[in-house]
Amino acid sequence: MTVRTAAEREARRTALILAASQAVVGSAAPISISLGALAGVYLLGDDKSLATAPVTGFNVGVALGAIPAAAMIRSLGQRYGFMTGTLVTAIGGLIATAALYLGSFWLFATGLMVIGLGGAFVQQFRFAAADNAPAQFKAKAISFVLAGGVFTAIIGPQTVIFTRELLAPVMFAGAFAAILVLAAIGAVLISMLRLPAKRLTTVGHVDLPARPLREIATQPQFAVGLLCAVGSYALMSFVMTGAPLAMVGCGFSPDDATLGISWHVMAMFAPSFFTGALITRFGKEKIVAAGLLLLIGCGLVALSGIELWHFWTALILLGLGWNFGFIGATAMVADTYRESEKGKVQGLHDFVLFGSVACGSLASGIVYNNAGWDMLNWVIFPVTGICLVALALYALWRSRRLLTAMP
Repeated sequence: MTVRTAAEREARRTALILAASQAVVGSAAPISISLGALAGVYLLGDDKSLATAPVTGFNVGVALGAIPAAAMIRSLGQRYGFMTGTLVTAIGGLIATAALYLGSFWLFATGLMVIGLGGAFVQQFRFAAADNAPAQFKAKAISFVLAGGVFTAIIGPQTVIFTRELLAPVMFAGAFAAILVLAAIGAVLISMLRLPAKRLTTVGHVDLPARPLREIATQPQFAVGLLCAVGSYALMSFVMTGAPLAMVGCGFSPDDATLGISWHVMAMFAPSFFTGALITRFGKEKIVAAGLLLLIGCGLVALSGIELWHFWTALILLGLGWNFGFIGATAMVADTYRESEKGKVQGLHDFVLFGSVACGSLASGIVYNNAGWDMLNWVIFPVTGICLVALALYALWRSRRLLTAMP
């Protein structure tokens, strides 16, 4: 029988609280993504090409909030830092609700950007779980938090289904008003954290001095890892953002579109229970390649027909591909920096990543409006091809370097 240390018990408790918070507060993301473009169509006039701009606003918020959120959490401590994040999320929900009542498209996009700023704090949950866990429990702590994403896939879409007409005749306002309730519940959960006001460095830890950011970013492993992370995440955002528009455009209901996003988000997070074990067994690069192949499978299914099962299956493959591609690529990047370099490297990584994701979501509406659903999926092939070639070249470079280093 395994005896848990006091540190592991506390880490488990912390991870479970953060997982519950992820499930609740993180549900603002699928609400924003599944309804952002549809509400954009509702608010716009004849030109629907900017319908996905609110979803882009959400992703821009996550990108812009990445560095300030990390700094605020370091300054206030994790408990109060994360509670500040729930407040930001609630303000975003309030702005989005008011915008729908006022019929203001750009105010609505601003509201989703503020929700995205709150989402930047949610992105830090997994780091907090790992930072407060002993070495032997870090992987499990991260898995616990990511498991909260599975419940997010249920809570977010179900909230949409039950509340989107709650404040009729103003469509979708009820769902965004519900974000205030989710943020309040999240704040209560986070208040249960037993964490120091400020994070201290690990006792007895000796770290090497920080290198210049340019030196870190020009490492082949970092460059390829970031490229594959951006490719996986931006493609996921690009296709996912246009999917609800395409489903409704093909005659399916908003509820069908929302359930499709629900299956997609579940596929994004459910594999996290074993993705780490697969990376340990097969290696990071192979798991990234598997994720990219799953994304190609998504494109093939989506191009094969427009029945509901085509959309849902493609979205599930899209979520699985994101999980393998993004987590594997993140693991590649995580091996390239020291503890003293963590803050600035993670900030650069998330800024580039979510900036690219924002561009992908904006381009989604423009491409869908001008070229249709098929073109959204054709884009998958050149992007994944570039990432696969980069992975192959990196593997070749690394093998040659190992041979050179052999006596």
